[in-house]
Amino acid sequence: MKKYDIVFVGNMAFDEVHHFGGESIVAPGSAVLCGAMVTARLGIKTAAVVKMSLEDEDIVSPMRDLGVDVFIIPAPVTTYSRVTHRSDNIDKRDITLIKTAGLIKTKDVPEFEAAYVHLGGISDSEFDMALIDGLKARGHRLTTDMQSYVRQITPITKEIRFGDVADKKEIISKMAMVKLDVVEAEVLTGTKDLEEAALIVESWGCPEIMITRSDGVLARAGGAFFFEKFSNSSVIGRTGRGDTTFAAYLAERLSRDTAQSLKFAAALVSVKMETYGPFNATHEDVLTRIKEKHSGGSNAV
Repeated sequence: MKKYDIVFVGNMAFDEVHHFGGESIVAPGSAVLCGAMVTARLGIKTAAVVKMSLEDEDIVSPMRDLGVDVFIIPAPVTTYSRVTHRSDNIDKRDITLIKTAGLIKTKDVPEFEAAYVHLGGISDSEFDMALIDGLKARGHRLTTDMQSYVRQITPITKEIRFGDVADKKEIISKMAMVKLDVVEAEVLTGTKDLEEAALIVESWGCPEIMITRSDGVLARAGGAFFFEKFSNSSVIGRTGRGDTTFAAYLAERLSRDTAQSLKFAAALVSVKMETYGPFNATHEDVLTRIKEKHSGGSNAV
């Protein structure tokens, strides 16, 4: 049986992104792609289990070129999302899921050993409790991004609406770590206050929580809060911010404490947000950014 540090599970996608006052692009995307490209570039042994059309298999080549083992679950279509920024508030976006590859079942996921299995979805069309319970039954230590459940597809228009999740407490209680952004946190907990939201999520049974917002990222772990500001000079690469931040954090948490991991993740995603697409810099670039912009301690909000 193959062994990995981190395995990402979710749909591959094409992202059509319209920037406020700027250009529009169409490029391969997804939480899996953004995450796996980070961990692979950091030298972490990585696999990706992706549902997509085999006709689009070439879009996983960047992962394979970095040494990621990619397992494709065949689907009639590859997920296609349209993201529109209608203002300069980068946390406010209109998302339409034009096509979706659909639900992933436990039997679709190959057997492997991993330190973490991350469920990174684009919408609520990818994961259900049966998958979560099935992977837990295999003994996997799971993490997830709550966008995978909060982003809900409107049947006719295919627009994404952010809604509360009936099974949120059960889902979160089965996770070793969860990731949210400030919008998702408010939908699930009813508060915009990051610390208060993290405490509520923690009370549902998850010991480690990350919440991102436009200016930085908060972590709650071991009964303490940590916050690290972003240092990006541009938001041209905003799409994939949360996926990238959490992947970097998860990679560092394999061997480092919360504060160190958060600082590294904030620096890495700051570099990423200054260019289009997934993270494509080096470990040395991140260390340079830490030295130049993140030399202080990670403080509470």
